Amino acid sequence: MSGHPTADELMKRLLAAREAGDAHHASANQLRLLRELTRDAPTFTPALLELARLLQLTDEPGVDAEVTFTEVQRLLEQAVSVSRRNASSLVELGYFLDVVRGREDDAATLWEESAGKSLKTLEQAWAGLLRGWSDARTKESLEKALRLAERAEKVFPDSLRLLDEVELVREYARQDGLLKPTSEP
Repeated sequence: MSGHPTADELMKRLLAAREAGDAHHASANQLRLLRELTRDAPTFTPALLELARLLQLTDEPGVDAEVTFTEVQRLLEQAVSVSRRNASSLVELGYFLDVVRGREDDAATLWEESAGKSLKTLEQAWAGLLRGWSDARTKESLEKALRLAERAEKVFPDSLRLLDEVELVREYARQDGLLKPTSEP
């Protein structure tokens, strides 16, 4: 055994830390548990984000606000780095830079990157849903797919991946009598 904690062990520790305090105001024990977890598992993004969030909501006795903000920024930058610039981590760092540091331009750049990543994920998720519902090919699944197809075309009008899935959904819906056949020119 390598000695590295498993994903289940990390989640248990994170949940234990959450239970040790309040979601809106951390206890000293909760901060200690989260700091230990981020020290022991510095790539565990959920703990990095949780600690950063709680530190912003809590005034630790005897700790200067700038010291806390420096720790928060380090945690958020670490979360962005170890998560391979995950959309949620980018958003959190963006809010911190905007609200605490007054760096609106840097925040906007992070939010733009996050939005692009989120849209790509949404496009992939919708393509998967459309495919799954087409494969199921029930009246209910095709009706859901048709509703999503309309939205997908509006949000991603240039996505060949989605447009292929949309066309397949519509073809199945026509074959199954849910849509009128298209008239040939």
